[in-house]
Amino acid sequence: MNIIIYTLIILGIIYFLLKTVVNTPSTKISKNLRKLIFFGSIGLAIVLALGGKFLLSLPLTLLSLAILKLKGFSILQLISLFRLIQTLRKSGRFAFNHNLKMKNSSTLSLEEAYKILNLDINRKNTKEEVGKAHINIQKKIHPDVSPETARLSAIVNEAKDLILKNIF
Repeated sequence: MNIIIYTLIILGIIYFLLKTVVNTPSTKISKNLRKLIFFGSIGLAIVLALGGKFLLSLPLTLLSLAILKLKGFSILQLISLFRLIQTLRKSGRFAFNHNLKMKNSSTLSLEEAYKILNLDINRKNTKEEVGKAHINIQKKIHPDVSPETARLSAIVNEAKDLILKNIF
């Protein structure tokens, strides 16, 4: 008799949980799930680190950084975008102050193009690899995502074109 009562209680709880999930907007579920995974992985990483398992806590920490989003970008995407901006600033092709004179974008060197697309210059890259690298960066900086990145997007397109010209 107890099994029947426990089964009915468990099924009732599951029913009300599912009904709540169905009536909740998917964005709220996604947001709460992201928070749960973030805090859970941070908590587990701390427990592993306190237990002396530092190598096991590192992937959980990186997972939590990938889940954390700021204005549509994850932390890892922001780091790669920062690297791209720094590469372009060092070459004088990008500045946040639009009043500065920038070098003519047609003087992009092949080495700079490989750095921009994060490809190895010493390796023979295929057309597909260049396309994938270009798409990965454009997903982060395309002007549709953020209008402030239009200049970056143009430089990345130029880098892809330059590399593809030199492949054949």
